[in-house]
Amino acid sequence: MTQGILSSYVPPASRYDEMVDGGLRPRPHWQALLSHLGALPSDTLQERKQFVQDAIASDGVSYNVYADPKGGSRPWELDLLPLILPSEEWSVIATAVAQRARLLNAVLNDLYGPQTLLADGLLPPALVFGQRSFLWPAIGIAPKDGVAMHLYAADLARAPDGRWWILADRTGGPSGAGYALQNRMTISRALPDAFRDLHIEPLAPFFSALQDTLYRGARQETGEAPLAVLLTPGPFNETYFEHSFLARYLGFPLVEGQDLIVRGDMVYLKTLRGLKRVHAILRRLDGDYCDPVELRPDSAIGIPGLMHVIRAGNVLVANSLGANILESGALSGFYPAISERLFGERLAMPGIATWWCGEGPALEYAIKNLEHLVIKPAYPTIRMEPIFGHTLDAAARERLVDRMQGQPHAYVAQEHVQLSHAPTLGRTQAEAALARPASLRVYAVATPNGYLVMPGALTRVAPSDGGDVVSMQWGGSSKDTWILADKPVVRVPLRRPRLGAEDVVQSSVDIASRVGENLFWMGRYAERCEAVARLLRAALVRVADASPPSQPALRTLGATALRLEVLPAPDSGDDVTAPPSIDLARDFLAAAIDPSVPGGLVANVLRLHGSGNQVRERMSTDNWHVLSRCVARLPKRDAPLGAALDSLDEVMMTCVSLAGFAMDDMTRDESWQFLPLGRRLERLVHLSRMIASVLNLSAQERADSLEWLLEAANSIVTFRARYRRAPELLPVLHLIVLDETNPHAIAFQLRDLAITLVRTHAQLGGDMSGDDLGGLIAALRNLPLSGFEPEKGEELEKACKHLASILERAERMAYAISDALQRRFFSHTGTQPIGIGEKAK
Repeated sequence: MTQGILSSYVPPASRYDEMVDGGLRPRPHWQALLSHLGALPSDTLQERKQFVQDAIASDGVSYNVYADPKGGSRPWELDLLPLILPSEEWSVIATAVAQRARLLNAVLNDLYGPQTLLADGLLPPALVFGQRSFLWPAIGIAPKDGVAMHLYAADLARAPDGRWWILADRTGGPSGAGYALQNRMTISRALPDAFRDLHIEPLAPFFSALQDTLYRGARQETGEAPLAVLLTPGPFNETYFEHSFLARYLGFPLVEGQDLIVRGDMVYLKTLRGLKRVHAILRRLDGDYCDPVELRPDSAIGIPGLMHVIRAGNVLVANSLGANILESGALSGFYPAISERLFGERLAMPGIATWWCGEGPALEYAIKNLEHLVIKPAYPTIRMEPIFGHTLDAAARERLVDRMQGQPHAYVAQEHVQLSHAPTLGRTQAEAALARPASLRVYAVATPNGYLVMPGALTRVAPSDGGDVVSMQWGGSSKDTWILADKPVVRVPLRRPRLGAEDVVQSSVDIASRVGENLFWMGRYAERCEAVARLLRAALVRVADASPPSQPALRTLGATALRLEVLPAPDSGDDVTAPPSIDLARDFLAAAIDPSVPGGLVANVLRLHGSGNQVRERMSTDNWHVLSRCVARLPKRDAPLGAALDSLDEVMMTCVSLAGFAMDDMTRDESWQFLPLGRRLERLVHLSRMIASVLNLSAQERADSLEWLLEAANSIVTFRARYRRAPELLPVLHLIVLDETNPHAIAFQLRDLAITLVRTHAQLGGDMSGDDLGGLIAALRNLPLSGFEPEKGEELEKACKHLASILERAERMAYAISDALQRRFFSHTGTQPIGIGEKAK
């Protein structure tokens, strides 16, 4: 197999190749891996490649791509073959990256502090102050221990002569470290023997250092246990998987801006137990979005007042707000002189030759040598893809030059470095390995002893038609990066802070309120989808029947569906005296297939998926696949009646599966109970409104409604097994209203709600039930059944009206409980922070 790989592997002669030398001989540090691969059976590599793809799918590793026709959530691309570097070469890289990180940290401290670099002419003021990334409110804020940049990443490229160059600096909230860790976990399982025998440097110490850095910077003199969180823009961000993965690995709550609130000089996490102080924030949110009060007023994802808390020194934010400014490629050309001035050192690894076009001579040089350069935006806030000068025809070149001359300060020119190539496993056994351009993203974390560089990297590989662009947005893939150790390594798990008994018992106290809120609404929407699907199926079956006996039931179904807002209110036109126009067959079908019907099936399934997406990290892979498949199989707008009925069955099976997952697959932590609580409240509302609507019909219309009412209440099978006769009002009402053993009865919902709310109060505080819940249970238990006997006449009508009023009262109470839950646990209206040393009640 090794010979097969090498015989078909043909890298470009003009570029450096990572695996083979100019004579196509394996480089010494690759020989051990190639020997391992050569000992495998001929088809094993393709099997291992399939293992990697299956592992990516099983772990749900994804990279979101905006406006991607293939879908927003794209599976992460990982090649089986790692990139290998020897220890002596890596030592040089690590030294250079640590030096660069120390330099950029010093530059940040100066730009937001004394600004001597600007005063001494080492940086052009226009290049700094002209950027939107320079955050003026951050001036004068001194970071704790002088660390403004806690995490740094450098994009490296190897030139044809074998030298490494720094292509770009990532200083705001560097992404990719979590993907590098996920790559390591996957490839070490795919090639376990080679990974063990080659003595690969472990990654865990780096993440342990990151964890320690945040806890150390957040430590308070009061002795209060620090709470660190990972701040994400949300599930639609392209690297959201990494955010949730890192949060779990580091043991930090994953939070969005809405989860945090500023009270006084502190920032708090809204937890289900109350407000818990936050001491450190590892942000993956752009700095200018972090505070809509002082930074960007149009930000809906920040924390109002966060700058005030930072200024007071009461929260550590990593990296410091404003650090994004150093991601401007235009600054790179000034760093050699700054390093000489600040540290008396030459840069161990140079940045790629860079010319900021805001300076006249640089603009002139860039235009004159355009065919050898890459034109990029000078500021990270400018959205523009790199332009390779050698790819432009005369007209495109002229247009680019006009733009550069019109706004020279907005452009930077960089030398075009032809990236080295690395082997990528081909699609078939015959292709073996293919040569693709690759670059490294290397990470460093601040420690008390300087910057520690991760002994590994995120290797990014260009697609076959991507040239030297390795962006994941452009369809690139990734590799694990193996750094060979000089001696056998000891595999140790991530070290976490020592936990005491009380920490273990109270470990669930940091669950964000947003988690409970989205689980609550996920429960409500799941129940709503199932209820709507059952109602619509009862209707569409009768539409398909089209026989005269089915029409009375269809009419009462239409009246009830209007009451439940499953069907939109009919439009009577301009003539208010004219009867509204309604076509039940058309409207019921639209409610099943048209997403524009607010109370219809498709709209509610999409709401369910949205709530589930917000808590995806708490769902098992199987759970998420069931929900995603349901959305994928929703009918088209022009679907026929048969397809609509099939879709209703699919939705009901999904909801049943989700209920099963909730009961048998999810940990019973403090947030879980809000999922079944949402289901109970939604079922109570739906059943109460549906049954009350039928009770308020005429006697004949009630009789026409009983069969579909049992179907919609999912009790038709129980009724037939119990009574073995056609539906009658009294037994129907007893089964779906009064029977406390029927999980689809009103009495069951009330009793279960009472139990759940008492448990919630005991765990989290906040009494939501009041006296009305107990009163409703008593009212149903004391309801005289004799009034519903068919021969009672006028007494029967009074009994129906009385029961309808009780059910309307139950509906109002359910909404009141939902509002109370929102105030107490989700929005925290009036909630006081949990004090230092105070236990949550």
